[in-house]
Amino acid sequence: MARAPRHAVVAALLCMAALLGGCTVGPSARPPVAVRGESVPARPTQQPLPEPAPELPAPQSQRATIPFFECTEDTLVTLPTPIPPDRTIQVQCGELTVPADPDQPGQGVVTLGVLRVSAAGAPADRPPLLVLGDTTRDPAARQAAILAGQVSPALLEHYTLIGLDRRGAGSDILDCAPDDARAAIVDADPASASESAMGVLLEQARAIVQECNLTLDGGLGIYRTAATAADVDLLRAALGVDRLSAVGVGDGAAALAQWARSAPRSVGRLVLDGPPNPTLDEPDLSDSRAAAAEATFGAFSVACTAQPTCPLGADPRAAVTALVAQLRGRPLVGEDGTRLTAGAALTTLLTGLGEPRTWPALASALAAAEAGDPAPMLTLLAPVVGPRGRYDGMLATSCNDTRRRLAPGEIGALAQRWRTSYPMFGGVFAARLLACAPWPTGGPPPPSGQADGAPPILVIGTAADPRGPLDGSRRTADSLATARFLSWQGAGTGAYPRTSCVSTVVEAMLIDGMVPESGTLCPP
Repeated sequence: MARAPRHAVVAALLCMAALLGGCTVGPSARPPVAVRGESVPARPTQQPLPEPAPELPAPQSQRATIPFFECTEDTLVTLPTPIPPDRTIQVQCGELTVPADPDQPGQGVVTLGVLRVSAAGAPADRPPLLVLGDTTRDPAARQAAILAGQVSPALLEHYTLIGLDRRGAGSDILDCAPDDARAAIVDADPASASESAMGVLLEQARAIVQECNLTLDGGLGIYRTAATAADVDLLRAALGVDRLSAVGVGDGAAALAQWARSAPRSVGRLVLDGPPNPTLDEPDLSDSRAAAAEATFGAFSVACTAQPTCPLGADPRAAVTALVAQLRGRPLVGEDGTRLTAGAALTTLLTGLGEPRTWPALASALAAAEAGDPAPMLTLLAPVVGPRGRYDGMLATSCNDTRRRLAPGEIGALAQRWRTSYPMFGGVFAARLLACAPWPTGGPPPPSGQADGAPPILVIGTAADPRGPLDGSRRTADSLATARFLSWQGAGTGAYPRTSCVSTVVEAMLIDGMVPESGTLCPP
């Protein structure tokens, strides 16, 4: 019997979960459902009773030694959406100096930006809550300011949000790849796996490694998740707390998981939102992410066609597939000469799938490209590959976090297989494997330890997350001794605070110290 495509299965599950949303909860072997629907009380009625209070340490007042300065206006003008009128926030900027290589403290230092975001007039010693973003989602310190506009006002009454620049982003932006080499990788034809084409791409990947190594004086290996884990504990000390509470998303959650393993007694109230499977290396990691991206595109298509008018018509997959085929033969050229190629269009799509709030704009941009106007798509792509974009930092972190390098022949065989299994994104993930092929090897081994002695840790997995399947987050929870697992049948990178169900569980833990029952399920 033929099997349905994975994206179709997940889309069907999402729809089924939505239909089940009005059912009565009764005795069942299924995971407990915390909340059903969007209109909910302050705390879910099905929420299990809290665990004994000593399990979760009380948030500590901060006594920061970082010299902060006022930067509210300069920060707010950079946010993608304005702060809602029900709150007024203040922002302070500072810097944290850390060893360039935590394993070799004598090898120089790196300066990372730090943002302190609070309700206006909040006391300076209000307990800190670290916000650590994913490298694909503007992971710089200002992610804390973005989150301050999305969380409940109650959270801002209890915490000051702390944003920390990821290595390679924000004030430590990594911008070292030659423009033509970077463009060659991004523009790579997702449908081509010929030996000659792969040879050209491999040379461009070598050019990136060589130029970045020269720029960084051989320090290319410092851009890795394990180094961020070390940065977190230095930040904790600089904030003057014995235990630090934090929320991490994607590979930011992976960094916090590694920190918890290495310093479990320093962990406060910790939320890991969408961490990847900690045991996977290449090519299994890219295989799982290609499958997850296909599933998320399925959710994107369902969301678009559920509207009265979907810009991509009744079949978004067919529309995007036709657009990519058209761009393979004839890229669209913007007014400034920038080209929208098939590879660039899929890179833009893949990046946009992580943020469902922008899906309507993404669908409109794809439709505009169908009509011959590349400007909206190029605008969405610019923060990734434009001047001082995120691409170099994303690439460095992704390559340094894996140990195995594949030969072009192996990648070519995978590309052919993945284009069948993952018709939309298989070629893109194969090109990314090639981009890492000449990267220095000898990255960190898989994280060890179960964070024994840490308080309960909440791990969240999302059904359709383009950065990794829900099962990868479940594997993270399984690898931590005190983890509680919450699954959300929605889409995007990071579940909190997208829905009231997830927000209620997370904030009950962060604010009230209520530990959720492991296996809790939130509907879409």
